[in-house]
Amino acid sequence: MDQPAVAADEVEIGVPQGAHALPVLIRRLGFGVDLVTWAVAHQELLERLLLRHGALVFQGFKINGSTHFEQLIAKLYQRELLEYTNRSTPRTQVKGRIYTSTEYPPDETIPLHNENAYTSAWPSRVFFFCMTPSSQGGETTIADSRRVLARISPATRARFERLGVRYVRNYGVLDLPWHEVFQTHDKGEVESFCHQRGISCTWQSDGGLRTEEVCQATTVHPVTGESVWFNQAHLFHVSSLKSDVRDALVDSMPESAWPRNAYYGDGSAIEPDVLAEIRQAFDAETVARPWQAGDVLLVDNVLAAHGRKPFTGTRKVLVGMV
Repeated sequence: MDQPAVAADEVEIGVPQGAHALPVLIRRLGFGVDLVTWAVAHQELLERLLLRHGALVFQGFKINGSTHFEQLIAKLYQRELLEYTNRSTPRTQVKGRIYTSTEYPPDETIPLHNENAYTSAWPSRVFFFCMTPSSQGGETTIADSRRVLARISPATRARFERLGVRYVRNYGVLDLPWHEVFQTHDKGEVESFCHQRGISCTWQSDGGLRTEEVCQATTVHPVTGESVWFNQAHLFHVSSLKSDVRDALVDSMPESAWPRNAYYGDGSAIEPDVLAEIRQAFDAETVARPWQAGDVLLVDNVLAAHGRKPFTGTRKVLVGMV
Protein backbone atom coordinates (compact mmCIF):
# COMPACT_ATOMS: atom_id res chain seq x y z
CA MET A 1 0.00 0.00 0.00
CA ASP A 2 1.19 3.54 -0.74
CA GLN A 3 2.18 5.51 2.33
CA PRO A 4 2.05 9.16 1.24
CA ALA A 5 4.60 11.32 3.03
CA VAL A 6 2.75 14.61 3.55
CA ALA A 7 2.23 16.79 6.57
CA ALA A 8 -1.02 15.87 8.31
CA ASP A 9 -1.98 19.52 8.70
CA GLU A 10 -1.66 20.19 4.95
CA VAL A 11 -3.26 17.47 2.87
CA GLU A 12 -5.07 14.22 3.58
CA ILE A 13 -4.73 11.39 1.06
CA GLY A 14 -7.33 8.66 1.02
CA VAL A 15 -6.04 5.62 -0.86
CA PRO A 16 -8.83 3.16 -1.80
CA GLN A 17 -8.38 -0.49 -0.92
CA GLY A 18 -8.14 -3.26 -3.49
CA ALA A 19 -6.32 -3.77 -6.75
CA HIS A 20 -6.81 -0.79 -9.07
CA ALA A 21 -9.58 0.68 -6.88
CA LEU A 22 -10.31 4.31 -7.73
CA PRO A 23 -10.22 7.21 -7.24
CA VAL A 24 -7.61 8.39 -4.74
CA LEU A 25 -9.04 11.35 -2.77
CA ILE A 26 -6.56 14.15 -2.04
CA ARG A 27 -8.16 16.69 0.28
CA ARG A 28 -6.77 20.02 1.41
CA LEU A 29 -6.74 20.60 5.16
CA GLY A 30 -4.68 23.80 5.46
CA PHE A 31 -6.00 27.05 4.02
CA GLY A 32 -2.55 28.11 2.83
CA VAL A 33 -2.01 25.16 0.49
CA ASP A 34 -1.99 26.08 -3.22
CA LEU A 35 -2.80 23.11 -5.46
CA VAL A 36 -0.37 24.05 -8.24
CA THR A 37 2.55 24.45 -5.83
CA TRP A 38 1.67 21.35 -3.83
CA ALA A 39 1.09 19.13 -6.87
CA VAL A 40 4.38 20.10 -8.51
CA ALA A 41 6.25 19.45 -5.24
CA HIS A 42 4.61 16.01 -4.92
CA GLN A 43 4.59 15.03 -8.58
CA GLU A 44 6.43 11.74 -8.05
CA LEU A 45 3.92 10.67 -5.41
CA LEU A 46 0.97 11.68 -7.60
CA GLU A 47 2.31 9.75 -10.59
CA ARG A 48 2.83 6.66 -8.45
CA LEU A 49 -0.73 6.86 -7.16
CA LEU A 50 -2.11 7.56 -10.64
CA LEU A 51 -0.34 4.59 -12.23
CA ARG A 52 -1.67 2.28 -9.56
CA HIS A 53 -5.24 3.56 -9.26
CA GLY A 54 -5.90 5.38 -12.56
CA ALA A 55 -7.66 8.45 -11.13
CA LEU A 56 -7.11 11.17 -8.52
CA VAL A 57 -9.60 13.66 -7.07
CA PHE A 58 -8.32 16.93 -5.57
CA GLN A 59 -10.84 18.44 -3.18
CA GLY A 60 -10.92 21.58 -1.06
CA PHE A 61 -8.24 23.42 -3.03
CA LYS A 62 -9.08 26.85 -4.41
CA ILE A 63 -8.91 27.01 -8.22
CA ASN A 64 -9.42 30.53 -9.57
CA GLY A 65 -11.11 29.78 -12.87
CA SER A 66 -9.95 28.39 -16.18
CA THR A 67 -6.57 30.20 -16.23
CA HIS A 68 -5.52 28.73 -12.90
CA PHE A 69 -6.79 25.32 -14.01
CA GLU A 70 -4.73 25.48 -17.21
CA GLN A 71 -1.70 26.57 -15.19
CA LEU A 72 -2.05 23.50 -12.96
CA ILE A 73 -1.95 21.15 -15.95
CA ALA A 74 0.90 22.94 -17.74
CA LYS A 75 3.13 23.20 -14.67
CA LEU A 76 2.49 19.66 -13.52
CA TYR A 77 3.37 18.09 -16.88
CA GLN A 78 5.66 20.76 -18.33
CA ARG A 79 4.17 20.63 -21.81
CA GLU A 80 1.59 22.42 -23.89
CA LEU A 81 -2.01 21.32 -23.51
CA LEU A 82 -3.61 19.50 -26.42
CA GLU A 83 -6.18 20.91 -28.81
CA TYR A 84 -9.42 19.05 -29.38
CA THR A 85 -9.04 17.84 -32.98
CA ASN A 86 -10.84 14.95 -34.65
CA ARG A 87 -13.72 15.55 -32.25
CA SER A 88 -16.63 13.22 -31.69
CA THR A 89 -18.72 15.43 -29.39
CA PRO A 90 -19.78 19.10 -29.22
CA ARG A 91 -17.88 21.33 -26.79
CA THR A 92 -16.86 24.96 -26.41
CA GLN A 93 -13.35 26.38 -26.14
CA VAL A 94 -13.34 28.43 -22.94
CA LYS A 95 -9.86 29.93 -22.95
CA GLY A 96 -6.53 28.77 -24.31
CA ARG A 97 -6.82 25.00 -24.51
CA ILE A 98 -9.44 24.60 -21.82
CA TYR A 99 -12.80 23.34 -23.03
CA THR A 100 -16.22 22.58 -21.67
CA SER A 101 -16.98 18.92 -21.09
CA THR A 102 -19.20 17.24 -23.68
CA GLU A 103 -22.32 19.32 -24.30
CA TYR A 104 -24.89 16.55 -24.58
CA PRO A 105 -28.47 17.14 -23.36
CA PRO A 106 -28.61 16.85 -19.56
CA ASP A 107 -31.12 13.99 -19.62
CA GLU A 108 -28.71 11.75 -21.55
CA THR A 109 -26.04 9.43 -20.18
CA ILE A 110 -22.56 9.61 -21.69
CA PRO A 111 -21.25 6.02 -21.68
CA LEU A 112 -17.87 5.28 -20.18
CA HIS A 113 -15.04 5.67 -22.68
CA ASN A 114 -11.35 6.50 -22.96
CA GLU A 115 -10.78 9.85 -24.64
CA ASN A 116 -10.08 9.53 -28.39
CA ALA A 117 -9.95 5.72 -28.21
CA TYR A 118 -11.84 5.80 -31.54
CA THR A 119 -8.68 6.95 -33.30
CA SER A 120 -4.94 6.28 -33.33
CA ALA A 121 -3.81 9.24 -31.19
CA TRP A 122 -5.04 10.14 -27.73
CA PRO A 123 -4.10 12.19 -24.65
CA SER A 124 -2.23 10.50 -21.81
CA ARG A 125 -3.91 12.56 -19.07
CA VAL A 126 -7.34 14.20 -18.86
CA PHE A 127 -8.18 16.80 -16.20
CA PHE A 128 -11.71 17.82 -15.19
CA PHE A 129 -12.52 20.90 -13.10
CA CYS A 130 -15.96 21.38 -11.57
CA MET A 131 -16.88 25.06 -11.53
CA THR A 132 -20.58 24.47 -10.90
CA PRO A 133 -22.02 21.12 -9.80
CA SER A 134 -25.54 20.26 -10.92
CA SER A 135 -28.34 20.31 -8.36
CA GLN A 136 -28.94 16.62 -8.94
CA GLY A 137 -26.92 13.93 -10.75
CA GLY A 138 -24.25 14.82 -13.28
CA GLU A 139 -21.49 12.73 -11.76
CA THR A 140 -18.48 12.08 -13.95
CA THR A 141 -18.33 8.30 -13.87
CA ILE A 142 -15.00 6.47 -14.01
CA ALA A 143 -13.90 2.85 -14.39
CA ASP A 144 -10.57 1.07 -14.37
CA SER A 145 -9.84 -0.10 -17.93
CA ARG A 146 -7.74 -3.01 -16.67
CA ARG A 147 -10.66 -4.36 -14.71
CA VAL A 148 -13.03 -3.81 -17.64
CA LEU A 149 -10.73 -5.90 -19.86
CA ALA A 150 -10.66 -8.65 -17.22
CA ARG A 151 -14.46 -8.91 -17.50
CA ILE A 152 -14.41 -9.34 -21.29
CA SER A 153 -14.56 -13.02 -22.31
CA PRO A 154 -11.42 -14.48 -23.94
CA ALA A 155 -13.35 -15.18 -27.16
CA THR A 156 -14.62 -11.61 -27.46
CA ARG A 157 -11.23 -10.16 -26.63
CA ALA A 158 -9.47 -12.40 -29.15
CA ARG A 159 -11.80 -11.46 -31.99
CA PHE A 160 -11.55 -7.73 -31.29
CA GLU A 161 -7.78 -7.87 -30.96
CA ARG A 162 -7.51 -9.81 -34.24
CA LEU A 163 -9.86 -7.57 -36.25
CA GLY A 164 -9.81 -4.20 -34.46
CA VAL A 165 -12.72 -1.76 -34.60
CA ARG A 166 -13.89 0.06 -37.74
CA TYR A 167 -15.43 3.48 -37.08
CA VAL A 168 -17.58 4.90 -39.87
CA ARG A 169 -18.74 8.52 -39.75
CA ASN A 170 -20.89 10.70 -42.01
CA TYR A 171 -20.54 14.31 -40.89
CA GLY A 172 -23.12 17.04 -40.81
CA VAL A 173 -26.47 15.23 -41.01
CA LEU A 174 -27.09 14.35 -37.37
CA ASP A 175 -23.44 14.26 -36.33
CA LEU A 176 -21.07 17.21 -36.02
CA PRO A 177 -20.15 19.04 -39.25
CA TRP A 178 -16.71 18.13 -40.56
CA HIS A 179 -15.32 21.63 -40.11
CA GLU A 180 -16.10 21.48 -36.40
CA VAL A 181 -14.62 18.00 -36.00
CA PHE A 182 -11.36 18.91 -37.74
CA GLN A 183 -11.33 22.59 -36.70
CA THR A 184 -10.83 23.88 -40.24
CA HIS A 185 -12.86 24.85 -43.32
CA ASP A 186 -10.01 23.78 -45.63
CA LYS A 187 -10.75 20.42 -47.30
CA GLY A 188 -7.06 20.04 -48.12
CA GLU A 189 -6.16 20.24 -44.44
CA VAL A 190 -8.74 17.59 -43.63
CA GLU A 191 -7.38 15.29 -46.35
CA SER A 192 -3.82 15.80 -45.08
CA PHE A 193 -4.85 15.07 -41.50
CA CYS A 194 -6.67 11.90 -42.54
CA HIS A 195 -3.76 10.73 -44.69
CA GLN A 196 -1.31 11.16 -41.80
CA ARG A 197 -3.59 9.20 -39.45
CA GLY A 198 -4.47 6.42 -41.89
CA ILE A 199 -8.11 7.51 -42.10
CA SER A 200 -10.05 6.87 -45.31
CA CYS A 201 -11.98 10.00 -46.29
CA THR A 202 -14.46 10.52 -49.12
CA TRP A 203 -16.19 13.77 -50.09
CA GLN A 204 -19.85 13.30 -50.93
CA SER A 205 -21.71 14.96 -53.82
CA ASP A 206 -23.58 17.19 -51.36
CA GLY A 207 -20.32 18.47 -49.84
CA GLY A 208 -20.47 16.16 -46.86
CA LEU A 209 -17.64 13.94 -45.66
CA ARG A 210 -17.46 10.23 -44.89
CA THR A 211 -14.54 8.69 -43.00
CA GLU A 212 -13.57 5.16 -42.03
CA GLU A 213 -10.81 4.22 -39.62
CA VAL A 214 -9.76 0.87 -38.20
CA CYS A 215 -8.24 1.16 -34.73
CA GLN A 216 -7.15 -0.88 -31.75
CA ALA A 217 -9.54 -2.74 -29.45
CA THR A 218 -7.04 -3.02 -26.61
CA THR A 219 -3.76 -1.31 -25.87
CA VAL A 220 -0.81 -1.58 -23.48
CA HIS A 221 0.01 1.16 -21.01
CA PRO A 222 3.37 2.70 -21.99
CA VAL A 223 4.68 2.76 -18.41
CA THR A 224 3.06 -0.11 -16.51
CA GLY A 225 2.93 -2.55 -19.44
CA GLU A 226 -0.62 -3.54 -18.47
CA SER A 227 -3.22 -4.38 -21.12
CA VAL A 228 -6.52 -2.48 -21.10
CA TRP A 229 -9.81 -2.41 -23.00
CA PHE A 230 -9.42 0.65 -25.22
CA ASN A 231 -12.00 1.40 -27.89
CA GLN A 232 -15.39 3.06 -28.35
CA ALA A 233 -17.24 0.34 -30.25
CA HIS A 234 -20.12 0.35 -27.74
CA LEU A 235 -20.43 4.16 -27.90
CA PHE A 236 -20.22 4.61 -31.69
CA HIS A 237 -22.49 1.66 -32.45
CA VAL A 238 -26.01 2.66 -33.49
CA SER A 239 -27.40 0.62 -30.60
CA SER A 240 -26.11 3.29 -28.18
CA LEU A 241 -28.80 5.71 -29.40
CA LYS A 242 -32.14 6.04 -27.65
CA SER A 243 -34.60 3.60 -29.17
CA ASP A 244 -36.85 6.26 -30.73
CA VAL A 245 -33.88 8.05 -32.32
CA ARG A 246 -32.40 4.77 -33.53
CA ASP A 247 -35.70 3.62 -35.03
CA ALA A 248 -36.19 6.93 -36.82
CA LEU A 249 -32.65 6.75 -38.19
CA VAL A 250 -33.04 3.20 -39.44
CA ASP A 251 -36.37 4.05 -41.10
CA SER A 252 -35.23 7.26 -42.75
CA MET A 253 -31.87 6.43 -44.37
CA PRO A 254 -29.68 3.52 -45.49
CA GLU A 255 -27.05 2.18 -43.11
CA SER A 256 -24.28 3.62 -45.28
CA ALA A 257 -25.57 7.13 -44.53
CA TRP A 258 -25.91 6.80 -40.74
CA PRO A 259 -24.02 9.55 -38.89
CA ARG A 260 -21.79 7.00 -37.13
CA ASN A 261 -21.50 3.32 -36.50
CA ALA A 262 -18.94 0.76 -35.36
CA TYR A 263 -18.07 -2.61 -36.87
CA TYR A 264 -15.38 -5.19 -36.51
CA GLY A 265 -12.30 -4.11 -38.41
CA ASP A 266 -13.21 -6.27 -41.41
CA GLY A 267 -16.54 -4.46 -41.74
CA SER A 268 -18.67 -7.24 -40.29
CA ALA A 269 -21.41 -6.43 -37.78
CA ILE A 270 -20.75 -6.54 -34.04
CA GLU A 271 -23.27 -8.92 -32.49
CA PRO A 272 -25.85 -7.55 -30.01
CA ASP A 273 -24.80 -10.02 -27.32
CA VAL A 274 -21.17 -8.90 -27.67
CA LEU A 275 -22.15 -5.24 -27.28
CA ALA A 276 -24.23 -6.21 -24.24
CA GLU A 277 -21.22 -8.01 -22.77
CA ILE A 278 -19.03 -4.92 -23.21
CA ARG A 279 -21.61 -2.63 -21.63
CA GLN A 280 -22.08 -5.01 -18.72
CA ALA A 281 -18.31 -5.01 -18.13
CA PHE A 282 -18.31 -1.20 -17.93
CA ASP A 283 -21.42 -1.16 -15.72
CA ALA A 284 -19.84 -3.59 -13.27
CA GLU A 285 -16.78 -1.35 -12.82
CA THR A 286 -18.53 2.03 -12.73
CA VAL A 287 -17.65 4.40 -9.89
CA ALA A 288 -19.58 7.67 -9.48
CA ARG A 289 -18.80 10.45 -6.99
CA PRO A 290 -20.88 13.62 -6.62
CA TRP A 291 -19.02 16.73 -7.73
CA GLN A 292 -18.25 19.53 -5.29
CA ALA A 293 -17.47 23.03 -6.55
CA GLY A 294 -13.71 23.34 -7.05
CA ASP A 295 -13.04 19.60 -7.38
CA VAL A 296 -10.38 18.53 -9.88
CA LEU A 297 -10.38 15.00 -11.30
CA LEU A 298 -7.25 13.69 -13.01
CA VAL A 299 -7.43 10.43 -14.96
CA ASP A 300 -4.77 8.42 -16.73
CA ASN A 301 -6.58 8.15 -20.04
CA VAL A 302 -5.34 4.63 -20.76
CA LEU A 303 -5.94 3.22 -17.28
CA ALA A 304 -9.32 4.85 -16.63
CA ALA A 305 -12.45 5.45 -18.70
CA HIS A 306 -14.86 8.27 -17.93
CA GLY A 307 -18.48 9.16 -18.66
CA ARG A 308 -21.37 11.25 -17.31
CA LYS A 309 -24.66 10.62 -15.58
CA PRO A 310 -27.81 12.62 -16.44
CA PHE A 311 -28.44 15.74 -14.38
CA THR A 312 -30.81 18.55 -13.59
CA GLY A 313 -29.92 22.19 -13.02
CA THR A 314 -26.84 24.08 -14.16
CA ARG A 315 -23.60 22.12 -14.51
CA LYS A 316 -20.24 23.47 -15.64
CA VAL A 317 -17.24 21.16 -15.84
CA LEU A 318 -14.08 22.17 -17.73
CA VAL A 319 -11.56 19.85 -19.39
CA GLY A 320 -7.87 20.05 -20.26
CA MET A 321 -5.60 17.37 -21.73
CA VAL A 322 -1.94 16.55 -22.18
